[in-house]
Amino acid sequence: MTSPESTMDKGAVVAGYDGSEEARRAVRWAAGEAAARGRGLVVAQVVGFPPVPEALPGGGAWPRPGFLEAGQETAQRHAEAMLGDIAQDCRRAWPGLAVSTRLLSGRAPDELARAAENAELLVIGSSGLTALPRLLVGSTANELLHDYHRPIVVVRAGDVPAGGKVVVGVDGSETSREAIGFAYDFADRHDRALVALHVWSDLPLEAMAVTPTEHDRELIEERGKPLLDESLAGYRERYPDVPVHRVIAVDRPAHALAEQAEGAALLVVGSHGRGPLRRALLGSVSRAMVHHAPCPVAVVRHHKEGHTGYPKTRG
Repeated sequence: MTSPESTMDKGAVVAGYDGSEEARRAVRWAAGEAAARGRGLVVAQVVGFPPVPEALPGGGAWPRPGFLEAGQETAQRHAEAMLGDIAQDCRRAWPGLAVSTRLLSGRAPDELARAAENAELLVIGSSGLTALPRLLVGSTANELLHDYHRPIVVVRAGDVPAGGKVVVGVDGSETSREAIGFAYDFADRHDRALVALHVWSDLPLEAMAVTPTEHDRELIEERGKPLLDESLAGYRERYPDVPVHRVIAVDRPAHALAEQAEGAALLVVGSHGRGPLRRALLGSVSRAMVHHAPCPVAVVRHHKEGHTGYPKTRG
């Protein structure tokens, strides 16, 4: 049964659902994360009914009276049933988890963003009923990634391995620092190791004048260490139980992140980085990751865009 909006929504984990297998996987991921955070889970589904022309070519009124209303009512009943099923599934798997549902009407990106306005986290599948699975990020996900102002997790196909690491991209930007805080908090809560990856060059290696020698790579690593040290400063004291592996790569950022994310529980990236287009709402690296990463991806914005930080909490 769909619940009315309540104070539980504030700080909750909100998951978008459309009945697809991708969305079911996202809801279950969100339920596990809500339980770990000690938060409620809100499962939201949007029912939209496409507009129909008032008349057909050649004359004749269409639709007949009551057609749209009947169709909308049928769609709502079907969505109610699906929401009830997934909510019960989550309650069985995570006893004690507070689960509520929202049945919304309108454009999916707008309604999901509105439902998650006060949420701690929004979780969506990488593709839904209208997207090619494992290849494209659906249109709803794409719009939310560009416009939603809080952290958003895109759950991709495949199972999350037990004990998988958490990977975070580090480039020295303010947005990257927000991503680091999110990654540490997640790793601490789930008892995972953290890999902090800094990629030296934004250019493909073949574009360089010469191939870096071993000596060149050693110099690059030496220059990258201060940036990693500065970016991670203070977190070791706040999260002493999180093992951290620092990696400096001479590679394309998206390629290096994808390689590190193999077998990971979560990949965390900033919504944009240090490059000349850093003011764009979704940078090229984060966009590539939500399309191609082999694990769930968290996209985090700088706190001035609406996020307030990641205090250490254990659910």
